[in-house]
Amino acid sequence: MMVIKVMVVDDSAFVRKILTEILSEDRGIDVIGAAADPIFAMRHMRRQWPDVIVLDIVMPRMDGIVFLKQLMSDRPTPVVMCSAFTEKGAEATIRALAAGAVNFVTKPRAGLRERLPSAAGSVLHAVKEASQARVINLSNSRPNESKCPIEVGPKLNADAILSKPDRLTAPATERIAVVGASTGGTRALEKVLTTLPSSCPGLAIVQHMPAKFTEAFAARLNGICQIEVREAVNGDRIMPGKALIAPGGKHMLVKRAFGAYYVEIVDGPPVCRHCPSVDVLFRSAAKFAGKNALGILMTGMGDDGARGLKELYECGAQTMIQDEASCVIYGMPKEALKLGAVGTVLSLSDISPEIMKYAGKERIWDAT
Repeated sequence: MMVIKVMVVDDSAFVRKILTEILSEDRGIDVIGAAADPIFAMRHMRRQWPDVIVLDIVMPRMDGIVFLKQLMSDRPTPVVMCSAFTEKGAEATIRALAAGAVNFVTKPRAGLRERLPSAAGSVLHAVKEASQARVINLSNSRPNESKCPIEVGPKLNADAILSKPDRLTAPATERIAVVGASTGGTRALEKVLTTLPSSCPGLAIVQHMPAKFTEAFAARLNGICQIEVREAVNGDRIMPGKALIAPGGKHMLVKRAFGAYYVEIVDGPPVCRHCPSVDVLFRSAAKFAGKNALGILMTGMGDDGARGLKELYECGAQTMIQDEASCVIYGMPKEALKLGAVGTVLSLSDISPEIMKYAGKERIWDAT
């Protein structure tokens, strides 16, 4: 078994101690060092380079995001940000993900000493996932090899959310796009959404991310896109020129009424170990939009969205996945391909043009 070498960079001695203890408990992980700031970290890393860096955001001498940008330019390496679970922390984390961080873990606002050890599972998962990530960079470095298996518990499927019968109303005629992404998805979605014109079809998007962070993510995108992007609220209509991001910790479903599509936001258990779940979004779109939906599955680990994309494909919807070369982790798209759920495989740069090509096709009136 290959061992993941990890460097911890955080200005809190207590956080460094707890993170080191959490990571060292796993035999597949070797914490090669812990530093109070990036300058101290670089001195150690010149002697032994890590596979993954766990990086704080606010530090003396050099800010974590400044260091991250420098790192991605000079020697791209998978980075997991250690973020405060606050509005300000969420905004900074979104900037870090846009700058190239692979994932993040959250530090509690209060009770750090008591609550941080309870986050051991999420810390280990984030580091192991990051070790398998392809860091998209200018030097075209090869993807990281898989270092260590990720242990996960039992999972539910979308039937846990979609089991209630629905009474269908008049068919809608608008075209919509439903999109799912996970690790690497924040940068990938930015690439797609910033190149879409206001004439694009309405989009409903699930990006695996907790509450607060989805709101900050949507707000950032809204400031740099031609289209309107915002965190969805229950009853929002899916309209041309608008992208709705599923709120963290909630599931988002596509519904239709009176010839239009809208979203329903519901509580529920994790599906495919995620809340929001791509499978819930996709399977609801298959049921209520059918041939009028375009399903797009992008970068991410696991299989969330694969079954839902299969249902979209089987009901006549157009389906596509992001190709392996442009994915940070080619997990979710690969699983959909295995199921025979994919109509088209596209590079990241080709997804936006394909959405507009789809929007220009003759509309299908029978969405049942």
